[in-house]
Amino acid sequence: MRQRNRRSRRGSAHEPRDRWMITYADLITLLLIFFVIMYAMSSLDTEKYKIVTGSLSETFKTGNPVLEGGSGLLDGENGSQNSSPANGQEEDSGSGNGESARNSEGSESGGTGAGTGASGESQNVQPSARELAFREQEAKLAALMGVITKYVDDNNLDGQIFVADKPQGIAITLSDRFLFDVGRAELKPPALPALRQLSGLFRGIGASISIEGHTDNTPVSAGSRYSDNWELSGARALSVLRFFLDSERLSPATFQYAGYADTRPAYDNSTTEGRQKNRRVELIVLRQLQEEEQ
Repeated sequence: MRQRNRRSRRGSAHEPRDRWMITYADLITLLLIFFVIMYAMSSLDTEKYKIVTGSLSETFKTGNPVLEGGSGLLDGENGSQNSSPANGQEEDSGSGNGESARNSEGSESGGTGAGTGASGESQNVQPSARELAFREQEAKLAALMGVITKYVDDNNLDGQIFVADKPQGIAITLSDRFLFDVGRAELKPPALPALRQLSGLFRGIGASISIEGHTDNTPVSAGSRYSDNWELSGARALSVLRFFLDSERLSPATFQYAGYADTRPAYDNSTTEGRQKNRRVELIVLRQLQEEEQ
């Protein structure tokens, strides 16, 4: 008798253990409804949003609410009970077409207002400090490029000074004929006014400036004081740097210099014109924020 009682108790205890599945299924159903509502609310299409919310509210009105003691998903009669509201909803959809059409017409003006509000919010978003610094830097570089271009045009230096906006910054290219005699690194007096003009612009730019010397692939002459093009290009870049530091008293922390010899040609060294253009000194006003990211 005791064994039979134990078996009956185990059998009766087996049924309550499975009742958690009903609660679990109800919870999953509520989560599904919640995410459907959240997805509908995130959509900018107000017409679709009203359709979804109307369908859900109609379902809650006609169906058995889960929180009010409904049978849940595991109830075998649930399928037959839920089929009638769905059919009723489909039958009522014909009569609701007029209302939905009127709602869609009304939603056009409402949608316009929502769009205006969204654009208003986007306009009210304050830019970050880094974005403001980037805008200020770009404005200064654009102004610098405009002033130098005007100076070149006013002084007929089109073939001696070239200005270009490159990814690393504003590049000011000075021809070697404008700055130096052949095979030498001492600045010529006619080049000093232009360099003095540039120094005045560099004084308030607030950016680093790279001075880079370049040559063509022709070896230096036998009587040159420089052993190769590396020394010549570096000496020419250093001469320009010394002018800015010693004569114009600019801050040394603003500058950097390098000599690249003929390793970075801008034109074809096989032609006379190309070699002439490759003999140059470039002053690059660096985009400081871009340099920090790299």
